[in-house]
Amino acid sequence: MGSDERFEARISTHILDTVTGEPARDVDVRLERQDAGGWKPVAEGRTDADGRLKPPMPADDWRAGGYRLVFQVEPYLGGEAFFPEITIAFHVHDPHRHYHVPLLLSRYGYTTYRGS
Repeated sequence: MGSDERFEARISTHILDTVTGEPARDVDVRLERQDAGGWKPVAEGRTDADGRLKPPMPADDWRAGGYRLVFQVEPYLGGEAFFPEITIAFHVHDPHRHYHVPLLLSRYGYTTYRGS
């Protein structure tokens, strides 16, 4: 597979608005990988109608290491959002496994966990 080819990464996320009980639609999410020089964006996307995203990325960019998902939640929550941006950092130890990182969201708090 050449470096220009894309595939569906073995990572996914889901945002649930815990106040409404509904998925958070149309939230911009950026996936970044930690390199020697800092954080490098490797994929980005927007949650679908079910609040889910599986960001596509270059095959040679998905490997073991430090990653983070950056959620731009202010447009979804509104201008008075306490957390306008939420960053969740995690480690990928085995790039052949699937990593699901959900976000449970409210205006004044959030929770995450390693999903399946």
